[in-house]
Amino acid sequence: MIPQRKIIHCDCDCFYASIEMRDNPDLVGKPIAVGGSPSRRGVVATCNYEARKFGIHSAMASATARKRCAELIIIKPDMEKYRLASTQMHEIFREFTSLIEPLSLDEAFLDVSDCELFQGSATLIAEAIRSKVREHIGITVSAGIAPNKFLAKIASDWNKPDGQFVITPDLIDDFVSQLPVKKLIGVGKVTAGRMHQMGIKTCADLRQLDREQLQKHFGSFGTRLHELSLGIDNREVKTNRIRKSLSVENTYAEDLPTLASCLAELPDLKNQLGKRLDKLNGEYVITKQFVKIKFHDFIPTTVEMLSDKPAIDNYRKLCERGFERGQRPVRLLGMGVRLKPEKSTNESAAEEGQLKLKL
Repeated sequence: MIPQRKIIHCDCDCFYASIEMRDNPDLVGKPIAVGGSPSRRGVVATCNYEARKFGIHSAMASATARKRCAELIIIKPDMEKYRLASTQMHEIFREFTSLIEPLSLDEAFLDVSDCELFQGSATLIAEAIRSKVREHIGITVSAGIAPNKFLAKIASDWNKPDGQFVITPDLIDDFVSQLPVKKLIGVGKVTAGRMHQMGIKTCADLRQLDREQLQKHFGSFGTRLHELSLGIDNREVKTNRIRKSLSVENTYAEDLPTLASCLAELPDLKNQLGKRLDKLNGEYVITKQFVKIKFHDFIPTTVEMLSDKPAIDNYRKLCERGFERGQRPVRLLGMGVRLKPEKSTNESAAEEGQLKLKL
């Protein structure tokens, strides 16, 4: 039997924007966004709640955001500053547990099942974490507390901003039954649309189909849907998340009109990628290379090939193949690698020993 866990999902409120408002109090109360310039096809990374009142959201083109709110203040991201705040926040997390799974700079899962502070109350622990982040870092965090990661992540969004929500074991059934299916992990617009056509709008509706029926309609994902509709999620908080890929991309102020103009951008992208790869400290090995292209009409394509190193000649070939698919101006160009963890010395020795035994 899987033990009852106490999971907290901590999620900063409009993280980048909050840091900027903290450092410049004159921005408080004004609509602000952190992102690229509207004149250079920038996009919004995040925005504060004043900006959200105008329908502005992350991933929106900065030009569109400015049209929706003429007074919008757009600030260029300062990633080093945001990383520092994230590091400081994780130092606070570690005062309560060593079981921390980062999801991004501004959110993480914490397993506090064995934390003895506050008589082991996950609710009080979450309150203490949020108070310390507010006091020492100057930003606010919302938290969700639940017996599993799925529910904790949903709960953290329930009382935003600067709030928390608790789902105790006895509340799971009623809470999940009313949950819209679009809130389920892995259910995007397409899957949600299919479900709505089937008359499935909430988890209560989803529960009317058994595991076999869900597998018939949604393949192997059907089993996962069955579990989630019942509030079941047995995933552990993983302290070491495995990276599967690493990439860089640029959105250009003016379309790259030809293949030659795209190829001319590859050395700069390769240099950016190399700097990011250096930070992996040899913990991963490369298995594939890929190039991502988004044409001027926003239609994307990705081309990849097997490879054990980020060779520029391979990126040229991939770019040629990708451009051939559209043969029209390019607004975004990116490159990257697929990764797998490098085996430790002990793992390699164990495999070698197994091979000798087989021989």
